Amino acid sequence: MTAVLTGSQARIALIALEAADWAVLAANVLVLARIDHEEPYWAQDAAKHLTAGGITVEITPRLQEAIDEEWNWANYPMPWYTRSEIREVSNEAQKIHDDIRHGQLLIHAHDGHTTVAVGTYLGRGGKSVYLHGEDHLRQVADTFNSPAQALLAFEKVHAAEMRPGPAPMTDTERAAVEARAVFDLTAAKPEPSSPEPETVPVYLADAGDHDALLDAFLDAHGDWERWRTWSDETTHAIHESQTLRIERVHETSAHETSWTIAAYETPVSDRMWVLTATGATPAPVLEKLLNHLADGEGWDTVIGAPADEKMVTAATQPLSEAGWKHTVDGRRIRWTSPAGDAGIQFDAFTTQYPSQNLATWTVWAGADPDRPAWTLTASAHTPSSLLADLSENLVHGTGTRSAQAGGRELRKKCAVTSPTAQTVMGSLAVSRRH
Repeated sequence: MTAVLTGSQARIALIALEAADWAVLAANVLVLARIDHEEPYWAQDAAKHLTAGGITVEITPRLQEAIDEEWNWANYPMPWYTRSEIREVSNEAQKIHDDIRHGQLLIHAHDGHTTVAVGTYLGRGGKSVYLHGEDHLRQVADTFNSPAQALLAFEKVHAAEMRPGPAPMTDTERAAVEARAVFDLTAAKPEPSSPEPETVPVYLADAGDHDALLDAFLDAHGDWERWRTWSDETTHAIHESQTLRIERVHETSAHETSWTIAAYETPVSDRMWVLTATGATPAPVLEKLLNHLADGEGWDTVIGAPADEKMVTAATQPLSEAGWKHTVDGRRIRWTSPAGDAGIQFDAFTTQYPSQNLATWTVWAGADPDRPAWTLTASAHTPSSLLADLSENLVHGTGTRSAQAGGRELRKKCAVTSPTAQTVMGSLAVSRRH
């Protein structure tokens, strides 16, 4: 969300927006990038305050559409909260984030992840705090009179995982930083011509347009039929046999489940196997998977056939032949690419409960398997031919990635005008689950 100020009272509008936590990028240019994805709401709040101060504000249709849009957090841990209560919690989390970003809250240590930390507010009489949660769910869980007292209490509970300093930024925090950088660049100079995309291994390719991918698949295969849900949030594609079904959830975030593929022995039986993929899964990976399903062979399986050693070997043979690193960690077997930026994991424990369709196979890519860029999971009865095809694609397939991969987020443009000051606002489009 950006604001560009002009007019005789631009200085007044700038001071008001700064007070509302809009960051100044350049002369009379500000940006609002929040970790709670509530930019439209707070833009409306800022517009109300400008109006109350005597500045007539006209909101453009695009921004008004975003303000009026009703949405809810997917799998919110406190579902009994009202929308206003959720917004209040997330705003408190935003304040903590801003205090850390502005250097007002010094983080002493974290638990090796991003969910627990301890820090101290700087300045005279600053209190020390114990923080729990991340992004829009972060809260002050306890307070202490001194940093030493806080660190001792933190060490008592998290000694084994305790790490000095702040935790690495979450994907949401990083996106907010990148948003400010993108807006800073566009405010400073004209947008440069798009660089040529680079060719990369298929697992590092851009996610692309998943909706267009599904549309192309259905257009090319008449034995599949499209079904739309009443809310337009989800599209179902069903094979004419009614024993293979695809569910595509639109407008998910990078790490939310966007695709679910399930096979059934009969149209009315329980699932034989299920496969899921998140919103950031590269388009070439999904395209290869859909083409495998379209073959009509190789996606069937037999109830009761366990994921035995022979099946695991067949599914991962392309990885072994390509020299992917093979490790065993308890119940988990993992194959990792030579660069360490992708892998497939097999969880032997889940095969003891094949009827529950637990995630037996996990495919991931990214700098860290614990915080992957995208994941694909498959249950125990997923056909080895499908998994082998997927492995082959990971080893030999290629795709393209934008040279400015950090700028994938879409942007909407909006405007607010006044007789004495003109404010141009653009809202950063965020992935939501309605």
